[in-house]
Amino acid sequence: MSTPSRGPVTATARHRTPTAEGTARPVSTNRVDLVLGAVVLFGALVSAGLTAISGYYGSVDVAGLAVPYALVLGAAVALRRKWPATMLIVVAVAYFVAVTIGIPELYAGNVSLFIVFYTVGAHVPDRRRALVIRVVVMVAMAAWLTVTIVQAALSGLDAGTLGPSQVPAFVASQLAGLLINVLYFGGAYYFGERSHQQAQERAALEQRTAELEAEREVTAAQAVALDRVRIARELHDVVAHHVSLMGVQAGAARSVLTRDPEKSRDLLTGVEESARTSLRELRQLLETLRTSGGDAPDTAPTTHGLATIPALVGEATEAGLATTFTVIGEIDAEPSPLLQVNLYRIAQEALTNARRHAGPGATADVRLRFDPDAVELEIANTGRHGPVRTGLGHLGMRERAAVSGGTVEIGPRTRGGYLVRARLPLTFAADASAPTPPEATRA
Repeated sequence: MSTPSRGPVTATARHRTPTAEGTARPVSTNRVDLVLGAVVLFGALVSAGLTAISGYYGSVDVAGLAVPYALVLGAAVALRRKWPATMLIVVAVAYFVAVTIGIPELYAGNVSLFIVFYTVGAHVPDRRRALVIRVVVMVAMAAWLTVTIVQAALSGLDAGTLGPSQVPAFVASQLAGLLINVLYFGGAYYFGERSHQQAQERAALEQRTAELEAEREVTAAQAVALDRVRIARELHDVVAHHVSLMGVQAGAARSVLTRDPEKSRDLLTGVEESARTSLRELRQLLETLRTSGGDAPDTAPTTHGLATIPALVGEATEAGLATTFTVIGEIDAEPSPLLQVNLYRIAQEALTNARRHAGPGATADVRLRFDPDAVELEIANTGRHGPVRTGLGHLGMRERAAVSGGTVEIGPRTRGGYLVRARLPLTFAADASAPTPPEATRA
């Protein structure tokens, strides 16, 4: 605020994100405020001394009050971010008293008032409170300025120094002072609001950045979990089938070892072939998992699909589970590699379970049905079955059907035996988060 004889000098202050009054602030911020307060204190003392020497006020009877006044200004600036609203009231009252009684100090009071006024707009989190306090100060200062102008005019008229010829100059000077005050408080108000808005935007950006970082960590964790599920499913499908087949063949070879050496030799040859196949598929799986980017492994892999289901049926028959294979319908275009791999693995798991649980004398029937919009695979077997237990095999079949956008039915039949029926659509936009079998990437 300025009177006709005291023009304001603007100043700026550094700021941080708005904090509530009385809350702890970083040590660096406290140090900056203390330094700025010391600068204001020093400036107020120098300003008061030079003004007193210059005789600007004439009488310097109250010059001794410049020291406590300077201390108030310095302390208010140093504590402005800790208690911004309180410090604004303190500075406004001190400034009013200093000008009223004529303390010889011209500039530090204006600088301090601007800084603290700005700080209220920039750092008070309660925006309604910040608005009310600043409006009250501006209204009070405007009323004080109005009274000062009226008093100056009346004094001039009484003393005869304000005649008709001096009125234009007097009005012009008062309007200039009024304009300076409007710019003074308007600038402090604008810069305070702008600073608070920028701090809010930074806080929102930091929060969003933290949320994105948390989402990235969650996504990375989910990707790792999906990879673990995929690897576990592939290892189960590759290893369990061949190990089960080798177990059946080895058991059959042991039972006929003494009475039919030739048959036993054939069965052991099958065990050897199953072991080699299992190792080959396991090696291909590991090579695919270890391959980065789109680089292909050095060896030429064997991709399983609908064309290899008959070989799977033959293995089941050789292992003692009489199995038939039937194809119903025709298809115009070859299904996607992902769909073929999933159907093959479902058939593989269903036949493996049949060999393990159906018992001696059981038979199985594999049917592949092509519809205009889907492929249906059905594996039904006869024989006995104990209580249905949902293990990793069942879970893997359900996951493979879900990856291709299809469904799978698993359970005992009413007339005896067990049924696995999977129906997968020919066209499906796979979810990017769904784990793709490594074998499908080799197609």
